[in-house]
Amino acid sequence: QLQASGGGLVQPGGSLRLSCTVSGDLLDRINIGWFRQAPGKEREGVSYIHSSGSRRQYARSVKDRFTISRDMGKNTVYLQMNSLQPEDTAVYYCAKTPYSLITSTWGDAQWYDSWGQGTLVTVSS
Repeated sequence: QLQASGGGLVQPGGSLRLSCTVSGDLLDRINIGWFRQAPGKEREGVSYIHSSGSRRQYARSVKDRFTISRDMGKNTVYLQMNSLQPEDTAVYYCAKTPYSLITSTWGDAQWYDSWGQGTLVTVSS
């Protein structure tokens, strides 16, 4: 089970940190992805962290602004989002996959078998 939290309203240029708390699995056994879905748009992959913790992926649109990390003691994955822009407005979801995904597949939702409920991020002045 995954529980996403941390969304809210933020001004352009601001920051938020999303959390994805995982129960029932240990983070060193699963791979976690963050996705987002804006109104009227398809769900897109934002970031991914491999179970080893050593391999992380980012969508081109968020690279250098977003950082994925994890706390093994809390079994929680974080998405630190800086320099937020209105186009980052979306419902953000975390999801887990048993597969070790590569560059061409980590952002494809079909590989993920369990999803959190989503948390809304609104970037607006």
